[in-house]
Amino acid sequence: MAEKGKGGPGSGKSTGNEVQSQAADTGSKGFLRWIEVMGNKLPHPFWIFLWITIFIILLSALTAFLGVSAIHPDDGSLVEAENLISGEGLRRFLEEMVTNFAHFAPFGLVLVMLMGVSVAERSGLLAVALRTVAFSVPKKIVLPVIFVIGAVGNVGSDAGVVIVPPIAALIFTQMGLHPIAGLVAGYAGATAGFTANFFIAGTDVLLAGISTEITSQMPGGVEVSPTANWYFMIASTFMLAFGGAFIARRYTIPRCNKFELIGTFDHQITDGKLTPEERKGLRKAGLALLIYVIIILILVVPSAAPLRNQETGGLVPSPFLRGLIPILFFFFAIPGYFYGKATGAIKKPNDILKQMEHGMKELSGYIVLMLIVAQFINLFSWSNLDTILAIGGADFLQSTGLTGPTMFVMYMIIVAVLNIFLGSGSAKWAIFAPIFIPMLAQLNYSPAFVQLMYRVGDSITNCVTPLYVYFPLLLGWIHKYNKNIGIGTIVSLLIPYAIILFFMWLVLLFVWFGFGLPIGVGEGIYIQ
Repeated sequence: MAEKGKGGPGSGKSTGNEVQSQAADTGSKGFLRWIEVMGNKLPHPFWIFLWITIFIILLSALTAFLGVSAIHPDDGSLVEAENLISGEGLRRFLEEMVTNFAHFAPFGLVLVMLMGVSVAERSGLLAVALRTVAFSVPKKIVLPVIFVIGAVGNVGSDAGVVIVPPIAALIFTQMGLHPIAGLVAGYAGATAGFTANFFIAGTDVLLAGISTEITSQMPGGVEVSPTANWYFMIASTFMLAFGGAFIARRYTIPRCNKFELIGTFDHQITDGKLTPEERKGLRKAGLALLIYVIIILILVVPSAAPLRNQETGGLVPSPFLRGLIPILFFFFAIPGYFYGKATGAIKKPNDILKQMEHGMKELSGYIVLMLIVAQFINLFSWSNLDTILAIGGADFLQSTGLTGPTMFVMYMIIVAVLNIFLGSGSAKWAIFAPIFIPMLAQLNYSPAFVQLMYRVGDSITNCVTPLYVYFPLLLGWIHKYNKNIGIGTIVSLLIPYAIILFFMWLVLLFVWFGFGLPIGVGEGIYIQ
């Protein structure tokens, strides 16, 4: 974590004393300090899940001893708590621990997809493609486009968060605007963009995998596809573009104009011009991608195409959707390879392996975390506490009347608050999914809709929490322009994005809810 700075909105050059007084005037220093101190005291998510798992094991013994049970509303059967502290529980755990981990749905999906994305990212294709789009649009729509690029950039995992802010700063400078405003806008767009995209991204794959892991243990075993929230994500991208542009013009740019430039920004991107090698690489990558897309269309569009459902001829469900991860793997890997060959980033076949290995190295922490997450989800299910809690929670919500918009808002706010302290979206969803998917299924809300509400809550506070892993990177970028600007000032610049975008997302969600629109491919708000 970067050192906590002291800063606030000021005019001209900010001295140390001025920065301190400005921070005090905001009235937010104490709250921000509390967040930072409390957040830093939290252990790694692995240990959080370990303690939660131990708690579930102990709770299973207690509830089994007390005879805790519930009547299943579907078939009227009695669901009793199972004691995991028993000979049977120990045997099952030892026999299935490795299987729980190896067969954990998100594990293989994320690994395969990110290996393909790593080829496109490490070859330089993703960065050049984003840069080209940003510099080729008219100035009147450059602000919305920056937010669109921030969202779309996250198709390469966290690529958008790393690439978009410095590009936005450079574009702002060329437009005569303050570069710090560009950094803030690009960062806000990329972090909020985890709930918006025109394409299926790693987040869709990861969350859908966890959701499917939960639904597979429910009656019916409904599969949650990575495209389950796609329609809403597309609409959210347009909302983010114009909402983010409004916030940038109304709040970010006027406030940043008060900051004096007292440093230089030496990022490797110097302008929007492409080198001859980059142009050649983009041409070859574009041609390769076009041929690949045509092949996929041939395999999907005709009524008797092999990737359609061979019995119904439809696309939901179909081999195309079930095989979306391998398709996306080649979608990134093939053009990434041709771009790398043209630019010299890939000189021999083994270079592709190194690029894929690089992506796996960055996932080492995720792999370790999934070891305990997989055990938690399965132990929670074995104990029957998830089903009992879901039935009890659904009954409670029904008895209080909080089954509609009020409950949705409370649910998303809880996720947003927790996101300040626990940055891993997959870790939080692994906690929420076993509870809220079965609970709201009792009220006929689809797992895809529950996942969608989670994503809204999970994204809105990404930009404002100093505990987010990329916040120190933003702090470093800003300090190259003005080293006196601290965390308090940066968070105050980002808060309008969190608040206004949250309300805009609520409006969009309730419009979707009111009209009963499909939220993704073959997915609606209610269980079909």
